[in-house]
Amino acid sequence: MKSFAETASFIIVVLSAVAAYSQSNSPAIQPPNDLRAGILSTESSRSPQNGVPDPESPNYRAVQKRLAQGWNTWDVHSVTTQVLLPDGLAIHIGVQHNTTEGGDAFLSNALIGRQTPGAEEVFPGPHSWDGSYTDLRLSFKGHSMRIQSAHEDKDLVILSTPLPSEATSTLSPTIVFSANYLWNRPGTVGTLPGKIEARGPLGEVLIYCTCAEVTNASGVTPENRGAGFFLPVNSPYFAIDLGAPVGVSAGKKRSLFEIQAIVERQRLAYERSVSALPLSAPVVDAIQSTLGWDTIYEPEKSRVVSPVSRVWSVGWGGYVIFDWDTFFAASLAAIGDRDLAYADAMETLREETAEGFVPNYARAGGWKSSDRSEPPVGAITVLDLYQKFHDRWLLEDTLAPLLRWNRWWAQHRDIQGYLTWGSDGQNQPVNLDDKSVGTREGAILESGLDNSPMYDSATFNLQTHQLEYADVGLTSMYIADCDALATMADVLGKTAEAAELRERSTRYRNSLATLWNEKAGIFLNKDLHSGEFSHRLSPTNFYPLLAKAASPEQADRMIKEHLLNPEEFWGEWILPSIARNDAAFKDQNYWRGRIWGPMNYLVYLGLRNYDQPGATAEFAQKSFQLFLQEWKTNGHVHENYNATTGNGDDVPNSDRFYHWGALLGLIEYIEQTQPAGAKTRRQQ
Repeated sequence: MKSFAETASFIIVVLSAVAAYSQSNSPAIQPPNDLRAGILSTESSRSPQNGVPDPESPNYRAVQKRLAQGWNTWDVHSVTTQVLLPDGLAIHIGVQHNTTEGGDAFLSNALIGRQTPGAEEVFPGPHSWDGSYTDLRLSFKGHSMRIQSAHEDKDLVILSTPLPSEATSTLSPTIVFSANYLWNRPGTVGTLPGKIEARGPLGEVLIYCTCAEVTNASGVTPENRGAGFFLPVNSPYFAIDLGAPVGVSAGKKRSLFEIQAIVERQRLAYERSVSALPLSAPVVDAIQSTLGWDTIYEPEKSRVVSPVSRVWSVGWGGYVIFDWDTFFAASLAAIGDRDLAYADAMETLREETAEGFVPNYARAGGWKSSDRSEPPVGAITVLDLYQKFHDRWLLEDTLAPLLRWNRWWAQHRDIQGYLTWGSDGQNQPVNLDDKSVGTREGAILESGLDNSPMYDSATFNLQTHQLEYADVGLTSMYIADCDALATMADVLGKTAEAAELRERSTRYRNSLATLWNEKAGIFLNKDLHSGEFSHRLSPTNFYPLLAKAASPEQADRMIKEHLLNPEEFWGEWILPSIARNDAAFKDQNYWRGRIWGPMNYLVYLGLRNYDQPGATAEFAQKSFQLFLQEWKTNGHVHENYNATTGNGDDVPNSDRFYHWGALLGLIEYIEQTQPAGAKTRRQQ
């Protein structure tokens, strides 16, 4: 191993030199393809060995190969960067704020929803699944512009249009288009008269700008005031003061008129595609654009995936895959992009730890939460994908990891026959910077409901590493997981596994039945330390509907006495994460009272299991109206929303573009395309 490490270190040094040299105008020597592949797949020296995923099947390799093609907003660091895959050639857009005194500033990367003082503001518009059309508005230091991109065959065009602005300077901003190869990919980029030339493993790409006849090596015309030689850009670029529309084309030289015509054609094509189902067009647009802007190419493991948001991913070193968050991304993607839906589900499963569970998080550098998992929604997600697209290989690829995870819950999170949350601090490798490992906090984080009032008084057992708390929500999700997995096993002819899963489903269904409280008319969590029921209610108390564990009579009481009760959960904005009459509701801080897309989604799926068409339809409409309010106004897809005002922007800890907020729209999409009363895909 030592000689291999030494060899790899030497190769990395060589490739770093090659990458540095690629910024010059001279062609660089390319490393052999097999050598490049070896370097790209080598694990970081900082990465722990934390579980070995099952080998990729040929079918799944084909999925990733289809996804990782062509121009798109693949770079996690900026929504204005266009990247060509598989080469890794990038065209970046920078904005220089010019003043006549001190105060110049340069924006090199743009993210949606950044909340730091003085940060850029991005209003995301349409983003097609394949990147064939993207549209956003960008504001920086008072300068506003519209940036659109479109495909013409395999080529890319970018159109930047200035918008009315209230800038803090009398000078126009300078827009800068630069090119390089990302992720240490081999390639050279140089400036030639009137164009930038990029040469990579798959050939030559020429990049043109309508800004001017560029004649000097920097790519700047001396006539451009403000577009001087002091821009903080280290690769060939075009630059011009943005006083009129300007276009860039990759592959073929095109006039501004041609670029505008291509953009308009693709804009109209996008609108036609989302209006195929007239009633659901706003939902389709919102979900497609949300996933479009949040999907990236992740170079560490050479994959396309949809982490929660770019702000989160950049903060976690390049990407962060949270368990149930990314399974829900698969459900969102399924309305229009089968391959992306499969990738989001598969990549979440492929982060499984050595202990056999899908971790709370997996992040750049190979770090994972070895101590804890998150809510088990994987099997219901995968089964739904199968029943929509009918690809048997998906079940063949996912049954084994899902079954390991299912068994893990019963083996490691059972107290007195009830399921609860935990954090196994002894598991290796330990993430040294995660101070919650092996603690009460870590156990609550496993629930995904980080500061929920439900767990305020729960006891953490230091010997078992578990909360002594029988959890209605976890037990219900686990029963649904068992049932979905049993159905998958039936399809694959795995009779022993199907029987095993149904036995566990029955066992925990019987345990859940003991948590029904006749006086309260709802299933209640139980403190296993004191033996007392907890009367603090959250949407998770309705999850027995998801598991079909409530009788029709019980379901009717739960819905009428609690769900539709305005003193608890009903109102203009639904559903609060703790009942309105709970003392913690007024906190409106994260899971202490705010509204969350995943809670609404799971409760909605549960409602569809019962004959409650009126409640189901109104539930869907209210969820969508909450989502639509800020989507239309600000282009935001919030992590959570205020349950009193419906506002997501009132607190700093609600990410402004967190894809599971779009589940509030998915609920309405399902309601429109599969009306309540019809059989859901999961029941067929």
